[in-house]
Amino acid sequence: MRFLGLIASTVTSLIAVSPVHAQDIDCNNAVTQLDMTLCAKKDWEAADAELNAAYKAAMAAMKQTDKDLPKDLKGAADTLRDAQRAWIPYRDKACDSYGFLARGGSMESMLVLGCRADLTRKRTSELNDLAEGFGN
Repeated sequence: MRFLGLIASTVTSLIAVSPVHAQDIDCNNAVTQLDMTLCAKKDWEAADAELNAAYKAAMAAMKQTDKDLPKDLKGAADTLRDAQRAWIPYRDKACDSYGFLARGGSMESMLVLGCRADLTRKRTSELNDLAEGFGN
């Protein structure tokens, strides 16, 4: 068990200290597990940036919706905020469980990061739908 912990911390350390190496990787042709994991990390970071932009746009749309509603019907922005706050831990736990397909192995981090990128893109699409509203 100690050995698995050592492997996990080593992989985490390599990912954390390899930004120069990450810039040199051709993610379309990644070969090593470390390169594939670094590419998965870059992909998740890009998806997360898209999510943040979509959330900002959706929140602006929900605030506008609240402005146009009578006081007793307001709550669009609060509902979106609460949904997003609930969704983030769901995504993280769902993807952590997906990582168990390779628990303790060198693929585990790549699987978790790939899952996060996939679920984040799905959520981004949902947020974009909210921001666009009915034909906006």
